Amino acid sequence: MYKNVVKFWTDSYQTDKIAFYFELVSFVFTVGASLTLALNAANPNMLLVYPGFLVGSATQAYASYRRGLPWILLLTSYFVCVNILGFGVAAQWW
Repeated sequence: MYKNVVKFWTDSYQTDKIAFYFELVSFVFTVGASLTLALNAANPNMLLVYPGFLVGSATQAYASYRRGLPWILLLTSYFVCVNILGFGVAAQWW
């Protein structure tokens, strides 16, 4: 079991190192934004939450493009658009 987990991660890293690091950045920013939202659920500051989700989805979209994963690319590209829209609404730009 342990060897399978290690192989999974090392294969991911070795197949595309750049995508691997973009996925890592995506993970960190998305978890940070999600945690911020959860801890402030009663009155979240969406001007802090949306940028975290935006960076997370944009970096994952790029990693998905590099890895040739069209459905994940489509989904995360949608998240990029929705997070831009949401940030604009939170900032009262539109």
